[in-house]
Amino acid sequence: MFLKKLSLINYKNLPELEVEFCSGINCFIGQNGVGKTNLLDTVYYLAFCKSHTNNIDSQNIRHNEGFMMLSGQFLRNNIEENISVGVKKGVKKSFQRNKKEYERLADHIGLIPLVMVSPKDDVLISEGSAERRKFIDGVIAQYDKEYLNQLLEYNHALTQRNCLLRAHNLDPDLLSVSEMIMVRKADYIYKKRIEFLEEFLPIFSQYYTIVSGGKEQAGIEYRSSMQEGDLADLLAASRYKDDILGYTTKGIHKDELEMFLGEYPLKKVASQGQTKSFLVALKLAQFFFLKKSKGVTPILLLDDIFDKLDSSRVGQIVNLVSGSDFGQIFITDTNREHLDLLLETVNVDKKVFYLEEGRIV
Repeated sequence: MFLKKLSLINYKNLPELEVEFCSGINCFIGQNGVGKTNLLDTVYYLAFCKSHTNNIDSQNIRHNEGFMMLSGQFLRNNIEENISVGVKKGVKKSFQRNKKEYERLADHIGLIPLVMVSPKDDVLISEGSAERRKFIDGVIAQYDKEYLNQLLEYNHALTQRNCLLRAHNLDPDLLSVSEMIMVRKADYIYKKRIEFLEEFLPIFSQYYTIVSGGKEQAGIEYRSSMQEGDLADLLAASRYKDDILGYTTKGIHKDELEMFLGEYPLKKVASQGQTKSFLVALKLAQFFFLKKSKGVTPILLLDDIFDKLDSSRVGQIVNLVSGSDFGQIFITDTNREHLDLLLETVNVDKKVFYLEEGRIV
């Protein structure tokens, strides 16, 4: 997968840009606030139909402007794909593939496999279980279209059940309709999550060992209501408790990934460097899992990748991403030394872009 050309108008603090990229490493250098992360975000947007940092489309329009446009010319398995999006305040956004508008945005997910490593990944550790489920769902949805459909239908049925609970309507016939759909969809989703994690977790462990230099061991354990028994029975048994609380307490929407450093919860014992190493290893494992499952090398976005890492861990990451297993890479940094170290070690095409005040200079 290769992004050849990017055009944008009025995206966040970027007024207007047209950039051609190389198929290897593309580096964006500049001070904080000049638009490096926003430039990466445009690539993310074209892959996932939304911003990595702000899901409200109108808030991604440059200040005092009425619209924004993005356009990317991709090469996927030697076939050109032109992806574009237009957003105008007060109007539904238009998302197109080769000048044909999508009827459902979900149909676009997976066309452009992409992995982003960002400082905002901290929420995978610091925030609640919803962030970790979002990570699992985001990976699986890129290679399994049916998974995303099943998840959307499960969430719709869950919303219906929660509406009945908030109205204190415990009519068993009404509840059973939503619960029947939830059970059927949950069986599929749980099975796919198990299959994914069985293959993914060993890859993660391998890359954490590499990034950390073998200094410590990290692990992830999966917890689900589905491990407690038949979901239909669990939902029926929890109806009165759920009625009091006003929401559904059992189901795959409560699944959790518990993260460990050694034998201890990561959140409680990890340093900033260990946390960053954990997240980088998680995303590198995602990259290689998608590469294997889709047969296409994903685009890799590395935003401020070297922050909070000591020199040895920076060196391990540089050695990894400079290998032949990677395809097109986009990197941002304020420190030219890190990028010089990387660029000296690779024998691939490379470009360096300097940004000032939302413009490439």
